[in-house]
Amino acid sequence: MNLLASANTAGLDVLAVIDPGEGTAPPGSEGLVTIVNWVAWVAVGLCVVGVICAGVGMLFAGRRGEGGEQAVKLGWVMAGSIVIGGAAGLVGALV
Repeated sequence: MNLLASANTAGLDVLAVIDPGEGTAPPGSEGLVTIVNWVAWVAVGLCVVGVICAGVGMLFAGRRGEGGEQAVKLGWVMAGSIVIGGAAGLVGALV
């Protein structure tokens, strides 16, 4: 599976999660790829939930004057989303 390979799922281009490099994968590595794909899927789902929760917090914080704190929380959620989204690229750059 190449890092730049993409799958068209419901009209969206999705980058592959794992780039095993040029070597031959060991026997039984398909299970590891499946687990990493599941973890990536759950992580992206949690990022969406985090953005929704931060938005709801901002909605209610406006009444109490705590909007700045909620904006910081949204910033942390977005930073985590960037790290999760770029995980394959970050690891690929280090290898």
